[in-house]
Amino acid sequence: MQISAAALAQMIGAALEGDPDVMITGPARIEEAGQGQITFLANPAYEHHLYGTEAAAVLVSRQFQPKNELSTTLLRVDNVYETVRGLLEIYQQDEATKTVRQVSQHACVEDDAQLGKDVRVGKFTVISSGARIGASTVVLDQVFIGPNVRIGEHCTIYPGARILRDCVIGNHCVLHPNVVIGADGFGFLPDGDNHYRKIPQVGNVIIEDHVEIGSNTTIDRATMGSTLIRQGVKLDNLIQIGHNVEIGNNTVIAAQAGVAGSTKIGANCRIGGQVGFAGHLTIADGTNIQAQSGIARHIREPNQALAGSPAFGYRDWIKSSLLHTRLPELYKRIARLEKKLEP
Repeated sequence: MQISAAALAQMIGAALEGDPDVMITGPARIEEAGQGQITFLANPAYEHHLYGTEAAAVLVSRQFQPKNELSTTLLRVDNVYETVRGLLEIYQQDEATKTVRQVSQHACVEDDAQLGKDVRVGKFTVISSGARIGASTVVLDQVFIGPNVRIGEHCTIYPGARILRDCVIGNHCVLHPNVVIGADGFGFLPDGDNHYRKIPQVGNVIIEDHVEIGSNTTIDRATMGSTLIRQGVKLDNLIQIGHNVEIGNNTVIAAQAGVAGSTKIGANCRIGGQVGFAGHLTIADGTNIQAQSGIARHIREPNQALAGSPAFGYRDWIKSSLLHTRLPELYKRIARLEKKLEP
């Protein structure tokens, strides 16, 4: 996307200082921005980069006062970070869709699949019998959409994603490369000979609106009923969500976390990377969990901060961690005291 500074300022509600006709081709970090690019300054620690930048334009707060002369155009906004977020969203949409303008002749779309208005489908994508895709959704190359899948409007499905039979995706969702939705849950029944018989997994996965799922994350279908990912959830890369799990509205989970089957995570939780949940647990709304923690019990009280494995109160965990670093010293002191007390 190429746009003049004046047109961009009007789009984002910015006050412009400098050349209104300079053309902007894309965003960049302030340390690296070159000609034709737009960058931003929100953290004062990066201000020194501003005075030598070759960027065409820089987003700054309305209150910012430069200490030295500038050779770039300033766009003054109320909230720099929020403006950057919106700007990146515009460029991401442009990048995601510019290579896909229609249904590719190399895609396989079954006759009874239904595509809404302005749906775009990339090369070597398979859309199976009975699938329905809402208006303005973009399905990129090499995606598999199984029988009777429902996908809402204004979604972006990146290359290599797999959405298996009967699963439901809401509106305004983003699935990054190699996401798998609806693989079988991990269900096996041991018999008397130490063999494991598979328990059929006949449920599905339901993902509500405004959910984003990172690359290589997997969400298993329910044994019966549905695995539920509620509205506004954000999942990072390489996360495993087991069968019949429910994740509440606007909860965010960082990379490499794992949630065992039938655990219910509340709304507005923040979960760090590599956190592990045992199965059949209930986690209260607003729970914050430190990275690499292990959750093996119910969390009934909302808005707690937890850490450790098994997890307990975050402040107590900090104190325990400090004490742990002193154990060698304490051990030596105890040994010296024992020696003095020997008869």
